[in-house]
Amino acid sequence: MQHIYLVRHDSDKNLHRFYQLHVTPGIFEDWALVREWGRVGSPGTVRKDWFETEEKALIARQRLVEAKQKKGYQSKG
Repeated sequence: MQHIYLVRHDSDKNLHRFYQLHVTPGIFEDWALVREWGRVGSPGTVRKDWFETEEKALIARQRLVEAKQKKGYQSKG
């Protein structure tokens, strides 16, 4: 599955954050949206949200990406 890695930097505020998302299959024919976030260079917090279908998980992932981009996060190329 495709990993999405977003970063937000603001040197004036000493802000260096990351947000990572990916969708992965579960063992009960379900799908997980795995999110990890925190300060760049440090271990992050991880959360898994479960969905009945891959499509629902991908839609949720896209909504999160759009919300983070509105807050200033950018894709790391």
